[in-house]
Formats: sequence, C-alpha cells, structure tokens
Amino acid sequence: MSTTTAARPAAQTTASKGGFTAAAANYLEDRTSISGAVKEFGRKIFPDHWSFLLGEVALYSFIVILLSGTFLTFFFQASMAEVTYNGSYVPLKGIEMSSAMQSTLNISFEVRGGLLVRQIHHWAALLFVAAIGLHMLRIFFTGAFRKPRELNWVIGFVLFILAMAEGFTGYSLPDDLLSGNGLRIIDGLIKGLPVVGTWISFLLFGGEFPGTAIVGRLYTLHILLLPALVVAFIALHLMFVVIHKHTQYAAPGRTQGNVVGYPVLPVYAAKAGGFFFIVFGVVALMASFFTINPIWNYGPYDPSPVSAGTQPDWYIGFADGALRLVPPGWEFVWLDRTWSFNIIIPVAILGLFIVTVMFYPFLEAWITGDKREHHILDRPRNAATRTAVGAAGVTFYAVFWAAASSDIMATHFKLTMEGVIHALQALLFIGPLIAFVVTKRVCLALQKKDRSIALHGYESGRIVKLPGGEFIEVHEQLSDYERWRLVSQEAYEPLMLRPNRRGRITAANRVRAGLSRWFFEDRILPPTRGELESGHDHH
Repeated sequence: MSTTTAARPAAQTTASKGGFTAAAANYLEDRTSISGAVKEFGRKIFPDHWSFLLGEVALYSFIVILLSGTFLTFFFQASMAEVTYNGSYVPLKGIEMSSAMQSTLNISFEVRGGLLVRQIHHWAALLFVAAIGLHMLRIFFTGAFRKPRELNWVIGFVLFILAMAEGFTGYSLPDDLLSGNGLRIIDGLIKGLPVVGTWISFLLFGGEFPGTAIVGRLYTLHILLLPALVVAFIALHLMFVVIHKHTQYAAPGRTQGNVVGYPVLPVYAAKAGGFFFIVFGVVALMASFFTINPIWNYGPYDPSPVSAGTQPDWYIGFADGALRLVPPGWEFVWLDRTWSFNIIIPVAILGLFIVTVMFYPFLEAWITGDKREHHILDRPRNAATRTAVGAAGVTFYAVFWAAASSDIMATHFKLTMEGVIHALQALLFIGPLIAFVVTKRVCLALQKKDRSIALHGYESGRIVKLPGGEFIEVHEQLSDYERWRLVSQEAYEPLMLRPNRRGRITAANRVRAGLSRWFFEDRILPPTRGELESGHDHH
C-alpha cells in the first residue's frame, strides 16, 4: 500500500472530526450567541496585586467544599433515629447514638479516604469564611466599596453571612456532644426572644429540644438551600465585578476605569487554574496533618456531660461571646411572660452591628456627600477616620470572639472566671475607643511623614558641614513616581451646614454636618504643586 493511500483515511477522519466540532460549535452559537459573551469576558482585565487573591481563595475554597461535600453525601444519613453503634471504633461500641452520628463515624473509620475527605471539607469551610472576611477587610480599608460598588459590598456581606450559616449547619450535622451543645445554645437564644421565641423553636426542632427532625432540616439547608444561595450570590458578585470593572491601586498612568493587568484569556485563566490547585493542595495538606472535629472523642449528644472547653467554630464564636458578657439578673416577668434581656440585648446589639457594616457604604457616602465614581483604591492612612472606624469595629468583634473562650482562658491561665468576664466587659467599651484614637493618630502621623518626605526627600544619614560652619543632613530626592504616590490622595473637607430649598436647616442636615466634621476635621492636606516646586528648588 502506498503512503498516499494509507494517509488518506486518516486525513478524512481528521476532517470529519473537525467538521463535527465546527458543526457543533455553529449549532451552539446559532442558538445561544455565546461567542460574544466569551469574547467579552476573555478581554476582562484583572489586576495582579497579591491582595486581590483573597477573593480567589474564597472562590476556590467553595469549589473544594462542593467537591468534598458531594462525596460525603453518599454516606451520611441525616436521621436522628436511635441505633446501637457496632462499628470499628472500639471505645464507642455498644453505645446508643443517632444514625447521623453513626454514619459520620463510619465515614471517618470505615469508608476508604472518608476521614481525609471529611477533614478537607471542614478545613475548606473554615478557609472559605476566613478568606471572605479578609477580602471584605481589604475592600473596606482601601475604599473599594464606594460608588458604583455599594451594592456589590452588600452582596459580599450577605455571602459572608450565608457562609457562616452554611458552616454552622454542617458543624451541627454529626449530632455529637459538641454540635449538640451548640444547638442547645441556639435553642436557648431563640426561646429568649419574647412572644415568638417558643414557636420558632418548636417549628425549627420539630417539637421540644432536641426534637426529632433538626438534623434532617439542617441537612436540607446545608446541601440544598444555602449552597444554591451562595452560588447565586457568587454569580451576582462576579457579574458586578465584570460590569463595574476592577478596582486597582494608584500608579502613574492609571486613571479612573483604566485597569492595568492581565486579560482573562489566556494569561489570567492559566494563573487562576494553577492557583486553584495550590489552594486545594494546601487544604489537603492541612487535612492530612491536622485533626479537626474529632467527634469520636466527644461521643454522641447527651446534655449531662457538658464540660468546660465546648467551643463553636471560630467564625460563630462572637454570638456565644455576646451571651457570656451580659451581666446576670437581666430578666423580669411582665404580662405573664418572662422578658430575658440577657438574650434580647445581645441579639439587638449584634443585629445593629451587622446592619451597620452591611450599609456602611451608603452611610459614608451620605456623610461625605461624595457622589463620584471611584475606581482607584485609597491607601488606608489617607482615609484616617474610615481606617479608625474599621479598627474599632474589628476590636469590637474581637472582644466578643475572645469572650467565647473565656472559660478556656480562665482554666489555662489559672484566672478566675469572673475576672476574665469583667475584663472583657470593660474591653468591650474601652477597646474600640482606644483602637479608634490610636489608629487615627497613627494614620495622621503617617500622612505627616509622607508630606514631609514629598517636600524634602528621604533622610540619607549623611551630614555635611557648610562653609559657614553649619551642619546639615543631606536628603535624597524622590523619583517622580514615589512623589506622586505620596501626594495623590484626595483632599476632602467637612460639608458646610446650609439650608435646604425651603430655607430651613433640618435636624438631618445638622447631624450630617456634624458627622462630616467628625470625619474630616482632623486631616493633613497634601502638598500643593507650588509647595512641591519650592521644596524641590530648596533641595
């Protein structure tokens, strides 16, 4: 057979394959017009600063959660039916427990790779919540939430709440002692709400705690409703990122809306794919070497052996800490009902805190009167009051978070429980104030330093004696880029108190003007062009 004859069938096969692929592509394009969306998304530019990776860590952690969670659903039984454990873990043999607890033990000890996948699932969930939290802190302190991205901030914060709810529902599924105590706290929290609390608890647990349906209901929330909402909000978040374009750090040549970075295809897609496997690999290493949630040590849920050391996962600890910091005796009977203000007040404070954080972009825009679009990020030092507010909020959250471990601190450091609680109660009020004042002073000091460097240059440490006998230090002059970076911030001023269209000064106008003064009264103005030129000539 000749070479030409032998090659002909292969060529025909290749052509036929190419024709089928082209036909399939044309069929899909005719009915969806997807090529336009792919081209538009492929041209999307992403900045390459390391801080933008925090959002990607959250996204890739969620993908790991979906993959590992799908595996676990094949073996987990979401039932509270009583069974006697006869599995391979000898210390628990013959002990009565729920089917949920038994199936979780079977996943851990009898399913090949089950313990590894279960720990991957748990570590990925913790990383997911942590990455979202750090991502939102980066957005807050750099002012990335400003117009036109206020709605995207709200979407991201709702994602954070959904992630915590997803984590808590999964944490509660094994029906072990630790998760049972967590659910008991939630039950007490709900029942402490006046009028509706007992009814909500009855509906949630399917009767008196612990009920017979709570695990099944949490399982439905955990694998169906909450993941669907998370996926929907992630899609919305990414859609707004594409529509509004990406924020970026200031640099010469970068203007509002002109993003400098890499396109999605092919550069960023390749980098993102590699980064996903790095995140997956790190989570797998953590799951391999660090044990998490060893339910075989806790045993099945039983309200009698509750002991010190019962802790929720870190992200939900602030709610437990808030309950611990309430002084005793905040209860009274009125209208034949018990009003538990030791429950109502913490819930109200946490609710107010969450709502304030969620709608902070709109609050700051109202105070400052800034209605412009912002695509260039702030240096945190140049927004001193905002940075101080963020530090105060983080401190407020941290005190609640620390209070959830008050018993651990008392036992490990040999302190009295009352002493730890009283110290944390004082810190809850003093800590945010100290954090605000110190952070704002530090930011203003850094602004002064930047202004001095922009005008006079860096201190070189080289001393020169002038002909007249005077000793001076020679300053090193900055490059144009370095000087531009130090003076590029916007100079805001407090809003003037002016009458409205009817010639009246309303209470809202007074409040807004007062908050604006508080926001911008202490400020360091960047040097003007004349001052820079004068400083350069003097140098």
